[in-house]
Amino acid sequence: MNLSTVTESERQKLIQVATQAVSKAYAPYSQFRVGAAVLTETGKIFAGCNVENASYGLSMCAERNAIANAIMGERSDTIRVRAIAIVNSQNVPCSPCGACRQVIWEFGQEAQVIFLGKQGWQDSTIEELLPEGFSL
Repeated sequence: MNLSTVTESERQKLIQVATQAVSKAYAPYSQFRVGAAVLTETGKIFAGCNVENASYGLSMCAERNAIANAIMGERSDTIRVRAIAIVNSQNVPCSPCGACRQVIWEFGQEAQVIFLGKQGWQDSTIEELLPEGFSL
């Protein structure tokens, strides 16, 4: 799989779904709301949002929530992520954190990652963002 496997229409839909997910975020501490949308190899899109906790280590990122929703929605732990888009409420550069990069890698080692970078919207592969990701 390569970046060309995600069409412009799919890319725009992912950004749209991720943008809608931002409004569902629970971020009373940071006020930094994040939405994500995952496209699986079956062509389905699943959304997720960040959910904070007073004990910050228990907070969940939007990307991991979207992947968990895809697992539930596809009723399978063998989903393959083709692409994921990440959007935030402050419209600032925001790539996936390290933990999310590893989880994306686990479910799609060639996944396209769409996010707002320093120079505007950016499309990268997860391998570019997490070279030599951990696998068992």
